[in-house]
Amino acid sequence: MQPEETVPVQRVSLLTIFLVFFKVGAFTIGGGYAMLPVIQREVVHRHKWLKQSVFFDSLIVTQSIPGPLALNNAIIIGQRLRGFSGGIIAALGVITPSVLVILAVVSFFFPYFRHNTYVQAVFYGLRPAVVALITAAALNLARELLRSWASAILAAVLLAVNLLFEIHPIVIMLIGGLAGLVIFWKREG
Repeated sequence: MQPEETVPVQRVSLLTIFLVFFKVGAFTIGGGYAMLPVIQREVVHRHKWLKQSVFFDSLIVTQSIPGPLALNNAIIIGQRLRGFSGGIIAALGVITPSVLVILAVVSFFFPYFRHNTYVQAVFYGLRPAVVALITAAALNLARELLRSWASAILAAVLLAVNLLFEIHPIVIMLIGGLAGLVIFWKREG
């Protein structure tokens, strides 16, 4: 990767990194996959900190390491922007809203709203919204990364294998990597 692909023209302040990832964490419900389109919009389209291809490369790395998806993605992007301190600040930004909400809910609100039918109805409505956000992220990712028939077929086969046999995600990643080595090695080399 060329340095100009990953480093912004202007040095991004740690406060700006924190605030952007705080916003992502505060206004996204549904976890890592639901956060991906928001992270992408902020770092690729709005702030132009990363190119689309670099964002997807970091997403691939994020998928292959253990831990929460949005947190890992924030750390990788923050590290690209400002090194170790940028990764730490981005991580703090993305997790702080969740920590604050959890503390507030558990401490103050949960005992009063646990059996409230309105609160239950809101959560039933949020479930499909989360599914829609995750589906949109998956479709955007597929559109960007599956640019050949071989890639699309490989993705479909791996999806079918995963759904039919409920194989562990690490095994699916290993199968995909080995298949990529066999299928795409000569094409790329």
